[in-house]
Amino acid sequence: GPGLCQSPRALPGRAGEQARCGAGRAVPLSVHLQRPCEPQWGRGSRAMGSEAGGHRATAPGQQLRALFYVLLPGESSFRTVEEVPDYVEKSIPFFIAFIGLEFAVSWIQKRKLSGRINDGISSLSLGILSRLPDVLFRSVDLISYIYVWNNYRLFELPWDSPWTWYLTLLGVDFAYYCFHRISHEVNILWAAHQIHHSSEDYNLFTALRQSILQRYTSWIFNLPMALFIPPSVFAVHLQFNLLYQFWIHTEVITNLGPLEWILNTPSHHRVHHGRNPYCIDKNYGGTLIIWDRIFGTFEAEDAKVVYGLTHPVNSFDPIMLQLRPLAHIWNTFWATPGFCNKLSVIFKGPGWGPGKPRLGLPEEIPVITGKEVPFNPSVPAYFNFYAVVHFAVVVDLYTELLGTVTMLSQGTILLRIGFIILSLTSFGLLMENRQDKNHTFVFFSLYALFIIIWKSQVHKAGILEIIRCLIFVGVYKLGHLRSQFSSLSYAYEV
Repeated sequence: GPGLCQSPRALPGRAGEQARCGAGRAVPLSVHLQRPCEPQWGRGSRAMGSEAGGHRATAPGQQLRALFYVLLPGESSFRTVEEVPDYVEKSIPFFIAFIGLEFAVSWIQKRKLSGRINDGISSLSLGILSRLPDVLFRSVDLISYIYVWNNYRLFELPWDSPWTWYLTLLGVDFAYYCFHRISHEVNILWAAHQIHHSSEDYNLFTALRQSILQRYTSWIFNLPMALFIPPSVFAVHLQFNLLYQFWIHTEVITNLGPLEWILNTPSHHRVHHGRNPYCIDKNYGGTLIIWDRIFGTFEAEDAKVVYGLTHPVNSFDPIMLQLRPLAHIWNTFWATPGFCNKLSVIFKGPGWGPGKPRLGLPEEIPVITGKEVPFNPSVPAYFNFYAVVHFAVVVDLYTELLGTVTMLSQGTILLRIGFIILSLTSFGLLMENRQDKNHTFVFFSLYALFIIIWKSQVHKAGILEIIRCLIFVGVYKLGHLRSQFSSLSYAYEV
């Protein structure tokens, strides 16, 4: 029917075909490989027990319960991946409502808000940045899973069996535990994951603070399930596991009693986000805490938790937060003597050094004094107001891009993505209140020039590229822009 994609996710093995999208408009399959119709998970669904050929949309109550992983197998089992609702996208109104509720409860409990404007914008900026690849490419989690399922599955568990549903719950959560733990213990993976830990606040904004690179390694840990668990069941639990981890990022919930023994709770996850020595490398579970109890990585909340990285980054620039850890690994790699030691820089823990244990020395973790002050530059109130208003505009542009991406040319999509990245970077620099005013001024000048060009009828892409290159060279020559990768300085000069 109009607005629907026919089998947009069952693409492996269908090369050369054409899918149909929109009201009778033929779209080459290559377009779907870049970005299928929106949304793929939720134009209606045929759940177990519904009439043959019928579709049943998820009710608001179901969406709410999906956040807490309390939907039953009978209302969240589907025959094909195409029928699986996009629970994550449909939960966005609940994200907003719960953030507002957290602010209200925090004010009632402590007479202060649960977050700061600068850190909140930073977290949301990183969340948007992490989702921009979805505009151009399909989910690597599902592509890889479906490929293994189609070509290498050993046997097929029934999609409508409650036993399959509960087995997948355990499988997805255990795969997450394994990946999460390795992401803390392997330096190159930690370089991506540390972005989620870089906030010095702990609230529902922090839950949305994600890495743009992490998804390109996490998919590997799910592939064993593709040997026997149908993709439709996996697609449901992949979303539920992600959604469950949203509400546990809060300080307003203290203790959940007996549930603390089985489930990952706000208390357990606060420990995971702490930089106190007793919190380091603890409580990796996603939905369940039983894996940590079994494998010896569990730690109960004790002393007051101080959040963030052991060595705070002191930045709100989303690009800097994404790339600086990789730059650090790059420079350390070349500065470390010996081939084996160079490999250890990449594949051992972030605290490793020559002559140290794989995960580093616990005594080198900075001691928590209780007097730590979060990075919070003072800016005028109108700066905050300006940033909030313009950030809201960018969020609107981002959601509009997601809704119209199948109707836009590749050039227009790339141009809009570039504008979003430029804007998020500008907001981060503004919130930092840098002393090098010219740096911030250049970004906002480019911001204004972009708007002028966007509204004009002249060739947008060509003029924008000239302006971008000239400003880049000018800022670099003035010394206000330096690469984190020192070995690339010569290339920038060229």
